[in-house]
Amino acid sequence: MIKWVKKLFYITLAIVLISVCVNMFLGPHNIAAGGITGLAIIAEAMFNFPRSVVILAFNVTILVITFIFLGREIFYNTAIGSMLLPVFIGIIPHEMLITNAMLSMVAGSVIFGIAVAILYHNKASSGGTAIPPLIMQKYLKINPAVGLFMTDGVVVILSLFVFSVDAFFYAIFSIFITSATMRYLESGMNKKKMVYIISEMSQSILRDVLYEIGRGVTIVPTIGGYSESERQMLMVTLDRKDYGQLLDIVNQHDENAFMITDTVSDVHGRGFTYESGSV
Repeated sequence: MIKWVKKLFYITLAIVLISVCVNMFLGPHNIAAGGITGLAIIAEAMFNFPRSVVILAFNVTILVITFIFLGREIFYNTAIGSMLLPVFIGIIPHEMLITNAMLSMVAGSVIFGIAVAILYHNKASSGGTAIPPLIMQKYLKINPAVGLFMTDGVVVILSLFVFSVDAFFYAIFSIFITSATMRYLESGMNKKKMVYIISEMSQSILRDVLYEIGRGVTIVPTIGGYSESERQMLMVTLDRKDYGQLLDIVNQHDENAFMITDTVSDVHGRGFTYESGSV
């Protein structure tokens, strides 16, 4: 029950963010950046249909199609967000918070990316054009990213015939910013440093890393290709904030130490995704 309530909270939060983005950042400047929300902005401008009504009608249709072609699991994950979105689109005021179209587009796209990332993390969806790509993948073997690009592309191209050329290009930029925000939240916020160290003072470096930084060290036996001599290579994975301290430790013991540093997107295990009482 606690997990379900927590999931419902995050889904609701994401839907609220999407609604704020559409009604206060993108919609007031006629930026139809793909998806059902973009289609609703276009329909409102062309036929004066309320956005919430357009989204509700489209999402109900999509839910029926989802149940038929994709099964119950995806249907249940989509149903909550699909029904909440038109509600909050109708509740949240349609006001222009930022008068500058470019700034409003950037801010709204970032918010949209955060919201969609929250939905994906909770295996949920706001419905709309996120479902057709899944159907294309299942029956036509089309990559979901390509399918989403195709469905959003239709909406963006349609906006070119309804709004100005400026709004068309703003919509394209919005899609790129939203995608970049989602990718960053998926992998960029948890980046770590992985460092390989070969030194004559490896034992001293190992000891200080263990007890001063508090990170585990893996000892990897190596053989030099030229000298054919056996050495110990230390492999350390640590937070970016600790990297400077590691450099100080290595330089303190051996200024000629050989180091290779790489940035990794995600790390799971003891000391990173859960804590342990020992190093």
